[in-house]
Amino acid sequence: MTAETAVPPTAAYAADAVLTEVVGLLVEVVGDEILIATEIDRDSSFNEDLAVESIEFVALAEKLEARYGARVDFMAFLSEMEMDEILTMTVGTLVDYIAAQPAGEPGGEV
Repeated sequence: MTAETAVPPTAAYAADAVLTEVVGLLVEVVGDEILIATEIDRDSSFNEDLAVESIEFVALAEKLEARYGARVDFMAFLSEMEMDEILTMTVGTLVDYIAAQPAGEPGGEV
């Protein structure tokens, strides 16, 4: 990575913090049994690795809105994707989307 393309330290920290929060929300949605089967990281696929069902996506969207407020509209984010993009989406894709949203008042604790 060159100096021109390097992620600023604050952005990297923000992404790490968002990853931790997203993993926690995923565990709430799909259950902590998922942690026995796999480690959730940026490369974890919602479909292949985590086997997240559509109803769980809805529950995750609600939790994301409760945590981050209206600035993170997960369902709108998904609606802009092609089906194959949704099927191959990783946790890192979601983390990057959240981290790229302008800072605002969080929706509150989940």
